[in-house]
Amino acid sequence: MSLGLVIVLITAFGYISNTLNWRCLNCRVIRFLYYIGALVHETSHAVLCVLTGAKIEEFTVFSDQPRVVHRKSKLPFLGESLISIAPIAGGLLFLFLINRYLLGNYFVLPLAVDWHSWKSVLATPFEFLLQIDLLQWQSWVMVLLLFNVGAMLGPSAQDLKNMWPMLILLFLINSPALAGLGLVALGLIMANIILQIAAILLLWLVRSAR
Repeated sequence: MSLGLVIVLITAFGYISNTLNWRCLNCRVIRFLYYIGALVHETSHAVLCVLTGAKIEEFTVFSDQPRVVHRKSKLPFLGESLISIAPIAGGLLFLFLINRYLLGNYFVLPLAVDWHSWKSVLATPFEFLLQIDLLQWQSWVMVLLLFNVGAMLGPSAQDLKNMWPMLILLFLINSPALAGLGLVALGLIMANIILQIAAILLLWLVRSAR
């Protein structure tokens, strides 16, 4: 599986996740969690701006449109691409650190997914969800974080526009290690969408019962 396809899939499923939140689960808790995801997302952009020599002109998180406005990177072509996909790596790092140091490795988070097998890709979110035990506080922490993992990990449409020349090239590149790591991000977003659909159905049943 090409790196370009993995990035597009992460972006598409991240968009689905964000849409479900805003249209079906738009409440104070979700909005608060959204800003946690947005903070990780935009901070990831900002770190890569610094590392690639792109001067940051604006850093906004707590608004309807969180964003990092920056000048061109000093690394032509490559710099803009690294800045655009930074949230994938930054978001995964954040979740791995939370799991390691706050949750005590309560969850088994894979470092890669077998990119040769669609069966493995589709099984990843269920393998993660099966580890959830709602009687344990660690599960609640991860579930709440997952509700906005789409905003945390998923590059925006603007991010893809900023890197489109490199994106075309990435469709021609196969890297098992990077693709496998990207599919971990995709699996977490898919797990999030399953949780969102379950929450939407639960809310519908509660309202119907009144």
